[in-house]
Amino acid sequence: MHTSEHMDAAASFDPLRRKLMRLAYRMLGSVADAEDMLQEAFIRWMRADRGAIREPEAFLRRVVTRLCLDQLKSARHQRETYIGPWLPEPVVEEEDEAEDVTLPLMLALERLSPLERAALLLHDVFGQPFEEIAVTLDRDVAACRQLAARARRNVREERVRFAVDRKQGLEIAQAFFTASRSGDMTALSAMLAAGVELHSDGGGKRSAAITPILGHAAVMKVHTYLSDKIWPQGSDLLRIGLVNGLPGFVTQEADGELQTTALQIEDGAITAIYVMRNPDKLRHLH
Repeated sequence: MHTSEHMDAAASFDPLRRKLMRLAYRMLGSVADAEDMLQEAFIRWMRADRGAIREPEAFLRRVVTRLCLDQLKSARHQRETYIGPWLPEPVVEEEDEAEDVTLPLMLALERLSPLERAALLLHDVFGQPFEEIAVTLDRDVAACRQLAARARRNVREERVRFAVDRKQGLEIAQAFFTASRSGDMTALSAMLAAGVELHSDGGGKRSAAITPILGHAAVMKVHTYLSDKIWPQGSDLLRIGLVNGLPGFVTQEADGELQTTALQIEDGAITAIYVMRNPDKLRHLH
């Protein structure tokens, strides 16, 4: 392909890149995989008869969605053999776009079939009419409405939770970091809800709990151990911000690796802690 053709294709593709990346990431839960989908979509865009395509955004959204559906089919097997809890790759602070799909909702999306996931995201998050979704998914309009309705029922609980005020959330994240790393277990204990959950994803590459830790006493026991044995060796705060739409922070731990912590907060109390330790899922933050 001539350089001028490549530049022409890029000129029409690049303004849509961020939107397409958001779609691919929310479909797959992986930044690296989403980038691969965009790369493939761009190759297809270069090869397409672009002059005959009236709506480039709709065309590319269709291409990206279909690529993601194919990817999800192979990802199912990978998830089944994954060591420990699976969490999506952390995206830190996408500013105004950070809160539309939070981490708990992304985990709920994992329970859906790939087609349900696509229908829900395309309609409820990206505002696409069912007529267009029907073309994308190669299903009739009624079937797409059904897919989205079934998906909504499955994720309803995660969608209705009230988002914490951003400023208050970041203050709680800062206080959580300070209390946990300084060993102030009394302050830490007061921040946690009775039914708090701790989910940590090490992917078999770094130490992490193999199952979720449930309940105040169990979560405090883990943090007391970390405070006594692990964090005194080093845990440096790199950044406070939103992690997948939840208040949280990025740290560099004593082993030199990055770690993200995201906090789900309801009525001022921390109800869930999500810790990403798998280095494969943190590369894009370096």
